[in-house]
Amino acid sequence: MAAARDVDVPSLVSAAREGSPRAVARLISLVEDAHPALREVMAALAPDSGRAHVVGLTGAPGVGKSTTTNALVAAHRARGRRVGVLAVDPSSPFSGGALLGDRIRMSEHAADPEVFIRSMASRGHLGGLSWAAPQALRVLDAAGCDVVLLETVGVGQSEVEVAGTADTTVVLLAPGMGDGIQAAKAGILEVGDVLAVNKADREGASRTTRDLRHMVDMADRGEPGWRPPVVRMVATSGEGVDDLVEAVEAHRAHLGTDGLRDRRLARAAREVEGLALEALRARVGRVTGADRLGALAAEVVDGRTDAWSAADRLVEASRTT
Repeated sequence: MAAARDVDVPSLVSAAREGSPRAVARLISLVEDAHPALREVMAALAPDSGRAHVVGLTGAPGVGKSTTTNALVAAHRARGRRVGVLAVDPSSPFSGGALLGDRIRMSEHAADPEVFIRSMASRGHLGGLSWAAPQALRVLDAAGCDVVLLETVGVGQSEVEVAGTADTTVVLLAPGMGDGIQAAKAGILEVGDVLAVNKADREGASRTTRDLRHMVDMADRGEPGWRPPVVRMVATSGEGVDDLVEAVEAHRAHLGTDGLRDRRLARAAREVEGLALEALRARVGRVTGADRLGALAAEVVDGRTDAWSAADRLVEASRTT
């Protein structure tokens, strides 16, 4: 955890609410650093959450997620909306930081005060997102963003976590990157509320689109009344981008107030559970230490106890200390 520093949380939160890019950046840095003031920050931001439409973009590397995100920012700005972008980049194996490729690609929006762009390192977290992503999204939400675009790392089968973090999930595919069966095996089509075939000017785009629509017809998604549309687009030229925006907005309209709340309730439950488990893990670690844990592990290996009983003893030790 970062060393404690003097942080004027009320002033930072107030400035973020007014749209100060510096304040938003500072708050997200506090999130990433797990700063001691983070609890106070999140408590102050809580009344301002739930206004932005969080749109997740996921897909295999090379399908054009960053280019699509850039095009979507332009499309939303043309509609007068304030836009936040949280781009989760792979961590550098040397510094542990993000590679910042997304901010380079979206440099045309850097001077727009109504656009907040932040790259965040995954830091080894599986699922295509960073552990700090939910809190960072809350900062962008409180900053008055109408839409927050959440772009994942692009790691294939572990990308499904984005579906539990976004209100609407867009799965991007491209022709020439595997047939429909391979796409289905990747495990991410099932989480897509909207499917987009990018680079639709390439050979094979019609086949990819046809295969996806066939799979949509066969799939049982468990969301009554919604059939994920398949949108063809060319993000580099802007062709089809408006169709993608309309498809995403149609999904939000389909969810309605109740459906959107159900998704956010599930998301909040996972977040609370994760924080509680992390707190318990830290508490147990402080109480028992590596020696105690190692001794219990030895008992399990030697057959003197089982893993469940050993875990109970760890938890009990944390309660009584």
